[in-house]
Amino acid sequence: MKDEIRNRNVRMLYKAFLALENEEECEAFLADLCTDAEISAMAQRLAVAAMIADGKKYDEIAEATGSSPAIISRVKRCMHNYEKTGILDKIKS
Repeated sequence: MKDEIRNRNVRMLYKAFLALENEEECEAFLADLCTDAEISAMAQRLAVAAMIADGKKYDEIAEATGSSPAIISRVKRCMHNYEKTGILDKIKS
């Protein structure tokens, strides 16, 4: 039952993101759900992911983002465990 509720909630979150039309809506949505620290942590992980995708080394990533080796490793592991979404290519444009 817990998995069913979690899956339903996760799908609702995905649909909410897909319904956003611009940065202002995204900012307001995240402000409703997340603390500033949570938003900063997600942004930091996105920056780490972009640098990993660009082939940067751990020390370069840590210096540029302030991320710990544990966070960098976790992001890298997640990136390699899931199919490439192409989102990093989309947001670099």
